[in-house]
Amino acid sequence: MSTMKEGIFLNHFYFTEADVHRLEQQALQIRQDIISMIYSAKAGHPGGSLSAVEMVTALYFHVMNIDPANPHWADRDRFILSKGHACPVLYAALARRGFFDPAALHTLRQYHSILQGHPDMNKVPGVDMSSGSLGQGLSVGVGMALSAILNKQDYTTYVMLGDGEIQEGMVWEAAMAAAHHNLKNLVAIVDCNGLQINGWTNDIMAVEPIADKWRAFGWRAVEVNGHDIRDVLFALHTAKTMRHPTVILMRTVKGKGVSYMEDNSKWHGTAPSEEQLVEAISEIKESGVV
Repeated sequence: MSTMKEGIFLNHFYFTEADVHRLEQQALQIRQDIISMIYSAKAGHPGGSLSAVEMVTALYFHVMNIDPANPHWADRDRFILSKGHACPVLYAALARRGFFDPAALHTLRQYHSILQGHPDMNKVPGVDMSSGSLGQGLSVGVGMALSAILNKQDYTTYVMLGDGEIQEGMVWEAAMAAAHHNLKNLVAIVDCNGLQINGWTNDIMAVEPIADKWRAFGWRAVEVNGHDIRDVLFALHTAKTMRHPTVILMRTVKGKGVSYMEDNSKWHGTAPSEEQLVEAISEIKESGVV
């Protein structure tokens, strides 16, 4: 690693302090979008959307090789939101990145809207997999990564899962397959916010020690603060340089950025009232300048 006056350069992976600031500001905008669109819909999943903001922001606004004008570009990087109920964070990122008009965000879950309660790749520009039924995303990611190798294409597939989701057996079948085929172009990202719909993940079905489990399946595991943009960028860089499939375990807070939602499973799938909306937006704005 070498630190340069204008930024940080790591084996062709580069970011400056200006990039970090830009991404932090974009994350604030996405947090506001999440709260506003779920309020408008009177339904949705704020908790797990808010915990994933920094990672999704880093991917869509700095790391992934994508083209909003050509969402089906064959050589684009792929992103699978396996925990599809957290689609508000993905919708906000796609809209702000230019895949569709941000005005559509306020049509979340409405009849005839492209933005339904789980992502639909046939309706939403930029969505690479229709998801919702938990546990399936990594298997699809394995297929995409294998396809890249077989067709000699140079793209990376990223798959985001929830820590409650990895209680699903299908996840570990896919993890085993990825290691067997040495899919170094596949990056799993686990949102380790510690909560699922019914409470604390480790009370319902213990998943720790998560890193040891992935390593036992032949993966390289990287643990980071999922709310620190620099940590997230370094982790994504590390994943790109590995010679084996890599999992990024991002330690996060469910409902991050809205004090009354943080570490509270009630907000797994509850929409805020008007008063709660105002309070949430105020808190997000006070945490930085948008």
